[in-house]
Amino acid sequence: MFEKGNMRAYCAIFLAVLLFGSMHERSFAHGNLSMEKDMCKLQVGKYMMHFTGYQPEATGSKEFCEDIPKTGSIVIALDAIDAELREMPIEVQIIQDAGEKGDAEAVTVLHLAPQRYPTGSISIEHQFDQPGKFVGLITAGEKGEHVSRFPFSVAISRPAYEKYLLILVVVLLGFALYLFSGRARRATEARANTSSNKLL
Repeated sequence: MFEKGNMRAYCAIFLAVLLFGSMHERSFAHGNLSMEKDMCKLQVGKYMMHFTGYQPEATGSKEFCEDIPKTGSIVIALDAIDAELREMPIEVQIIQDAGEKGDAEAVTVLHLAPQRYPTGSISIEHQFDQPGKFVGLITAGEKGEHVSRFPFSVAISRPAYEKYLLILVVVLLGFALYLFSGRARRATEARANTSSNKLL
């Protein structure tokens, strides 16, 4: 059986892992693009779309969200979650990330003129021949008032340390909670012993 103090420590560590995992997930979300409940969602103003990417030639039917793992032919499917989007003209652009130069110096690599999609589904196919950083721009509405902007990369891997960052932080957090729990337990025992001595 676990002691009550240890059980509280384990529960605290478990909750901390869940909390940090959620924060970690959001911190790596790209702009308006994020992963929620195994579904990649794109926020367009106050509306939501489901984002799915494929690389048929490289990875078959395997889906990706956010960064594109390899160069080559890319198929992106956008599906309106909110029915209101089906009644609005939607424009899609992909531009090169110009960095500090801003969008004025960016090169447009794909452009779909504004149009309505009654089914709520938009299919995009493009050939990315070179690795690089890009920005996806989606605007919806008669005046383009609903906007989504999300940066992404093609065939650019993240630094290796990012893979282990979450594990390291969780271990350190768990160790700190364990020390705190032990200290609190010893303090409680000391108070109990003091009370017992006074009674004697």
